[in-house]
Amino acid sequence: MGRIRRLPSDLANQIAAGEVVERPASIAKELLENALDAGALRINVAIELGGLGLVEVADDGLGMDPDDALLALERHATSKIQHVDDLARIGTFGFRGEALPSIASVSKLTLLTRDNAHDAATSVTLNGGGEPLVEPASRAVGTTVSVRALFWNVPARRKFLKSVSAESAAVGEVVLVAALARPDVAFHFLRDGKTARKHVQVASLGERVRDVLADDTLAQLEGASGAMRFRAWLSAPERARSGATGLFCFVNGRPVRDRHFTRAIQQAYGSVLEPGRYPTGAFFLDLPPEQVDVNVHPQKAEVRFADGRAIYDAVSRALHLPLAGAFNLPVGGPLFRRPAPGAPRSESPSTLSAPKDAWAFDAPRPATFAEPHGDPWGLSGPVPHPSNMETLDAAELGRLRPTLVSEEAAVESAPGTIRTIPPDAPLETPRVVIAVHGDLFDEGKGFYASLRYVGQVRRMFLLCEGPDGLYVLDQHAAAERVTFDRLRKAYGSGAVAMQPLLIPCIVQASPAEVAAAEVIEAEGSRMGLELGPHGPHAVAVRGVPAMLRNTNPEVLARDLLAEWMLEAQRPFADRIDMVFATMACHGSLRGGDAVTDGEARALLDSLDGIAFGGHCPHGRPVVTRLSFSELERRVGRP
Repeated sequence: MGRIRRLPSDLANQIAAGEVVERPASIAKELLENALDAGALRINVAIELGGLGLVEVADDGLGMDPDDALLALERHATSKIQHVDDLARIGTFGFRGEALPSIASVSKLTLLTRDNAHDAATSVTLNGGGEPLVEPASRAVGTTVSVRALFWNVPARRKFLKSVSAESAAVGEVVLVAALARPDVAFHFLRDGKTARKHVQVASLGERVRDVLADDTLAQLEGASGAMRFRAWLSAPERARSGATGLFCFVNGRPVRDRHFTRAIQQAYGSVLEPGRYPTGAFFLDLPPEQVDVNVHPQKAEVRFADGRAIYDAVSRALHLPLAGAFNLPVGGPLFRRPAPGAPRSESPSTLSAPKDAWAFDAPRPATFAEPHGDPWGLSGPVPHPSNMETLDAAELGRLRPTLVSEEAAVESAPGTIRTIPPDAPLETPRVVIAVHGDLFDEGKGFYASLRYVGQVRRMFLLCEGPDGLYVLDQHAAAERVTFDRLRKAYGSGAVAMQPLLIPCIVQASPAEVAAAEVIEAEGSRMGLELGPHGPHAVAVRGVPAMLRNTNPEVLARDLLAEWMLEAQRPFADRIDMVFATMACHGSLRGGDAVTDGEARALLDSLDGIAFGGHCPHGRPVVTRLSFSELERRVGRP
């Protein structure tokens, strides 16, 4: 006999289980995805002992007949695809036909299922593979998969599992991720008989995101670039975390882990996010299926794009402008614009609605969920009368807090209420539609210009009065943002004025700093900076930007070199932003500096029209608000 033999099915299944079944959370994920593919509207997930004792997923989906129930436990048996060409347009979570037999090979599995065509259910039991035990049973239409005694026949695998609480938390996150993408499905997660998480069906994706992530401060953003469309709910820069664990990304409804993807989202924030810090929230990307390959990872946790670099760049570009506008004003700031005197008012508010199934998941969706309130994305609300709208551009975004909606929604809403880049714009041009729910304090003035300056507190904060509360500005953070914006704009136009130093400032430096100075020297003149090597162990500063003329050149040089080396992993343009952020920090009004009324007024006026005007270049909030109602409550006024 030859040396090559066909592996027994039980051995092949255990090998496959090594890739598919890593821990109880892996089982929960596979079973949840099967339930969603079956069109379930209600899914119950129950675990015991962190999933080692039991992982059970019950749904009200299509169910299976007796023959399909048996076939589903065989390797590479699936209803999701039939032909090779189907791999190029996968619209379901599962497609390999490996999950159930792999799980059954390392556990004691019971499959209980019934479809509409049969009065009785079918129960199939497998203990670590082998011959299945088939029995008639009773159940409503749908499927329940119970997985007990995980790894009972491969005890070595148990040693690699974490504590019961850690494994339970991992299963809980699987349920959380599934719930994020499917607002039309109700989820109930039980841990050792007690409810750990519960999500009812809701009418919009935004409502589900805010419910699941328990954060009402997330900015809602939406845009498109060519065939790419995205929706996102992202946190303000000051809520960013170290690492991307709080950022959930989805491609065509499928949760994915992709560091390039999360990096693109991080870079859309510009300098306000430090390296290694990421926003929290959820990001949903829709692409034509043929541009995404999901058949690259055993657990289907990764995808590959036909042109990954173009997608990442497009995501970063398309997100930047909406983010800049969304975080331009303080949280809790004004949301409405009063119409100009004498302007007609709309008798009835318009409703923004999206085309049906614009963001539909590829699995069957019930007819009862299709726009139950006429507004599946939760974007309904008053839209200004066309005569009250003004044309917006990037510079004017700083005056308003925008609500961002889709280009298709713009087509269906009242004419004149939304401005958008024309649909025939080049593919690389991000198309972002902005519907403004406005109400600034003074017509013709921006938000910051409308505040009444009261005075300086502790030579650190500027106290201002608005019609709805008190606004406290960090004077250094505010001045830093203005200086950064001026430097960046001047750099873009190639007109950063330089102040030559009468006597060059020589700074002792390490070899790495000297090497960094060589790189900066080539680009320095455009930044208004003349800095370069001065021998093998020093650098020379011969000129600084004119607006930073009072800065200590040695301190500036050291901080710039440190920033440049720290940002080595960023693209060149992003590193320049970080250099400008450092420059702005040195050349701006600082805490402890006295401020005249005129200087304070000029600073407030300058903040209007600046992207990310609500945050300094390093991400700290510029302003905080205390509403008059809160102030009255604190002093005991009725």
